[in-house]
Amino acid sequence: MSYIPHTASDQQEMMDAIGIHAIDDLFNDIPQKFRLLTSLDLPAALSEQDIAKLLKGHALQNRVPRMTLMGAGAYHHYIPAVVRHVVSRSEFYTAYTPYQAEISQGILQAIYEYQTMIASLTGMQVANASMYDGASAMAEAAVLAAKSTGRTRIIMARSVHPEYRQVVRTYAWSNGYEIVEVDYETSGQVNLNSLAKAIDDQVAAVIVQSPNFFGVIEDVAALAEVVHSRRSLMISGFTEATSLGILKPPGALGADMVVGEGQAFGNSLNYGGPYLGIMAGTTDFLRKIPGRLSGATLDRQGRRGFVLTLQTREQHIRRERATSNICTNEALCALAAAVYLVSLGKNLKKLAEINVQKAVYLRKRLCDLKGWRPVFTGPCYNEFVVHCPDAAAANQRLQTVGIVGGYEVGKDYPELKDCLLLCATEMLSKEDIDQAANVLSRA
Repeated sequence: MSYIPHTASDQQEMMDAIGIHAIDDLFNDIPQKFRLLTSLDLPAALSEQDIAKLLKGHALQNRVPRMTLMGAGAYHHYIPAVVRHVVSRSEFYTAYTPYQAEISQGILQAIYEYQTMIASLTGMQVANASMYDGASAMAEAAVLAAKSTGRTRIIMARSVHPEYRQVVRTYAWSNGYEIVEVDYETSGQVNLNSLAKAIDDQVAAVIVQSPNFFGVIEDVAALAEVVHSRRSLMISGFTEATSLGILKPPGALGADMVVGEGQAFGNSLNYGGPYLGIMAGTTDFLRKIPGRLSGATLDRQGRRGFVLTLQTREQHIRRERATSNICTNEALCALAAAVYLVSLGKNLKKLAEINVQKAVYLRKRLCDLKGWRPVFTGPCYNEFVVHCPDAAAANQRLQTVGIVGGYEVGKDYPELKDCLLLCATEMLSKEDIDQAANVLSRA
């Protein structure tokens, strides 16, 4: 049967209304050489049963690793069962945009609680309902800083995640802003002298990440002091959200905006997405921060309720006056993060401490191997960079026994050839780490 509801006379009536003679006329702007003139070479349709059998066969070809030593922006953490239970409830995973507060109190309260916890963890006064991912959150913060200050230059640490830097550059290009990068020093931290020389009265903001891409913890307070001396804004980012459980909040260190990736808070790796962009700032950005804000209020009977508030920031006003075109959020991922944080509570600090301990032990075992040595001297959280005789060969050896190795940093930093970025979370046992080190020792 045909799934197209319009009859031939319906189609003719619509074509007459818009002044065309055939459906193909709608594609006149597409050059002929780019058009598909023959049918796609697709196999014959299969029944549901045959399709299920085919896909199951493909699924059986997957090789699921036993463990992973890779982070680099996506982290393997244990997710409590309660997280999946809550986010699997139909009233959450089928919820639409909560414009009608009277029928959306559940999701609005969940967003409100998420915002409250993120503001507390980051040391900020306001957090939005979430962004698409950490990279777009950082880019939105850069654009917001430029629009707020009226300046057109943005300084970004070269130690920021390479993919985040690409996204920021794309946003900056489309808005006519200039990106200037500052290098790192032997500690793996931002070179403070280079930063001080690069800042002038045209710099809207300075963007750093802590822990940065190398896993090194930045001295955010010292950086913020230099940044604010030129009346620029300090944007502090992160990719490993669980680090907030042990590090001093960026807001307490002088950050004006905090952005990062929240995947580590109760969201699976999922082959790269969907993830969760975290964005928070001071009250100066309350009416400018992109995306949604859920607020608490009272109804006519004095009962507490929740609503979308301060919506004049985005899609409800003229496009040219909006601070962003982001009109949605990762509500289900944010809900997972909220449930995860509630389930851990103060144990988030303990979890972070375990991550530090695992990373210290992994680095020690690897650096005991011949030809292996740490690259940076700065303090780390649960990731670190080591130099080895042959990074690609090391990963290949690990792969043969079902272990995902480290990220080859030389792909993005040519000066760090044969260097691996490795990560250790609570998912690795001492025996796992010992096994990985033993595999690598048999080179």
